[in-house]
Amino acid sequence: MRNVILVHGLWHGSWCWSLVAEHLAARAVPSVAVDLDGHGLKSLSPKAYSARPFDAAAFAAEPSPVAAVTASSAAATLVEQIRRIGGGEPCVVVAHSMGGIVATLAAELEPTLFSHLVYVTAFAPVSGRPGAAYIAFPENAGETVGPLLRGDLFATGALRLDPADPDRNGAVRETFYADVEPATAQAALALITPDGPAGIAGETFTVTRERYGSVPHTYVVCTQDTTIRPDLQRRITREIDAVSSTPTTVVEFDSSHSPFLSMPEPLAEAITAVW
Repeated sequence: MRNVILVHGLWHGSWCWSLVAEHLAARAVPSVAVDLDGHGLKSLSPKAYSARPFDAAAFAAEPSPVAAVTASSAAATLVEQIRRIGGGEPCVVVAHSMGGIVATLAAELEPTLFSHLVYVTAFAPVSGRPGAAYIAFPENAGETVGPLLRGDLFATGALRLDPADPDRNGAVRETFYADVEPATAQAALALITPDGPAGIAGETFTVTRERYGSVPHTYVVCTQDTTIRPDLQRRITREIDAVSSTPTTVVEFDSSHSPFLSMPEPLAEAITAVW
């Protein structure tokens, strides 16, 4: 019986998959949500984030305590997590947003651990560019994450948010959780951490048709997403197809960036379809 491994994106943690895991369990599908390096139980926040009185300038300038995390280090950890959870047998791996970068590299490193890779409105930098480069692509025009970032990522080593800022709380909620029930969205905002390691988004790596391309893929396009715009999601899917042995199965949801909170049952159904 294959395990399903659920991989979150930047600023999030294994907690964000709890609703999907319930629906998978109802279908007798075993799943485990993991924390990527620098996230969840492995996260550290800048000291200035919790200092009182709050100093916005100090928060924007402080080097990130998770700046050493890279796509390579996170992918190596993910490979070990998949191997441990699956006992060395192939698993279905589901990756959201920037978590797609880590899962992509992990699939190149150890393709035999993957029975299927499901991207959920995720980056998959298979073209030799870093994930961060895709943010500025014309297909991503209108994305709303950039204006929320604080500080210089080259100085801090992080893509830094301030979800606790009352003046920006609404914009963060709209960006990530536009179609999520308000109480759930507010709870999620209280759980995200401020620093997403820039090394995950900024690292360039190469994938091959023989290794990464041998893994079957599904891509869940979220048509209301303003974090990764739908046209960019479709471009990413075409790039995956260009290095894969079989075409990517595409599923479309009329949702924003976080269908694991707004549409957990349909997402569980999509995962079960490839299990």
